[in-house]
Amino acid sequence: MGTKLLTAEREKVHGQFAPPRAAYIHVPFCRHRCGYCNFALVTGRDDLIGDYLRAIELELARLKIPREVETLYFGGGTPTYLSESQIQQLAATVLHWHPLAQGYEWTVEANPADVDESMIETLAALGVTRLSLGGQSFRPEKLRLLERDHEAAHIGRAVKFASRAGMQISLDLIFATPGETLDDWSADLDAALALAPNHISTYGLTFEQGTAYWNRRLRGELEQVDEALERDMYALAIDRLTAAGFEHYEVSNFAKPGCRSRHNETYWSGAGYYATGPGAARYVDGIRESNHRSTTTYLKHVLAGRSPVAESEHLSPEARARELLVFGLRRLKGVTRNEFAEITCYEVDELVGGSLRKFVELGMLVDDGYQIRLTRDGLFVSDAMWPELL
Repeated sequence: MGTKLLTAEREKVHGQFAPPRAAYIHVPFCRHRCGYCNFALVTGRDDLIGDYLRAIELELARLKIPREVETLYFGGGTPTYLSESQIQQLAATVLHWHPLAQGYEWTVEANPADVDESMIETLAALGVTRLSLGGQSFRPEKLRLLERDHEAAHIGRAVKFASRAGMQISLDLIFATPGETLDDWSADLDAALALAPNHISTYGLTFEQGTAYWNRRLRGELEQVDEALERDMYALAIDRLTAAGFEHYEVSNFAKPGCRSRHNETYWSGAGYYATGPGAARYVDGIRESNHRSTTTYLKHVLAGRSPVAESEHLSPEARARELLVFGLRRLKGVTRNEFAEITCYEVDELVGGSLRKFVELGMLVDDGYQIRLTRDGLFVSDAMWPELL
């Protein structure tokens, strides 16, 4: 599970926690909310940006002393919705409290429609090393269905400018949208590979309660694709991307050698991380906290000098062990029994012996007595397995 995690978790056994080496900053502003989106964001509220920048400074000041990090991630919302001067102001505040270690990774999520050459030059000058593009598709009809505000040409333009600036490029794609065929998805994969990004994430469309898509499905306006077709689409992505030299290292993520998302691996390895902004969730000193999701509620609390935390949880050792097991199994390399026991002080069989044997018999997991990992069949149904293990 990695030397860093082993060290951190060994300290945990002795009642201490290693300081996190990763930080996430949530930027909640967007042009509009896409129908499938359930993230913490606001639209049409540019009047809040000034207060947001002040609130971020106030929340980070609660750290009391600067905390160096190896990975920094600006997510959203849409960080590139901010003007270049606003991004510079946000970055100056964040870098004061989270100075970057040597060899750092700094990722900024971007909407292709916002990314012009000037924006990329600004990000590069700040030291951003990785651009995460919410491309989702290259087909005009699918982009309209997803209510995206960009065109395929915007994705190519953003990739060109970011590549020229020396940034790594991560591209998000969505599959299994209503009416989509396997050939349609194949065309999206071809278009993505033609741009030669360093990293590709593929996500099957989900209908989440509270979204416009959820209500449209209830009214019969949208229909989910057949499960078998969705499985075929995922299988096609695995085969096409691995054949193109991408490493399938996590259920939804593929990377060229040396180009994994180091920040996201912090989450999957179970290590600690800081997080700031509306809806931001952190794991520090064994405590999981999340801020108020409402941007206005978050601002009201922070600007009044109150804590932005809406929920706080101290996981029991067993709950933490189960969580680490699921995180580990999401990664293609799986979980090594000896390492897991050393990290958590629990044997895998002690926690989930019955479920483990069942999933092995069903062909969803393979267990050689040393290492446990998902099979190809298990990849297709992994989300249905996790609740039983937790």
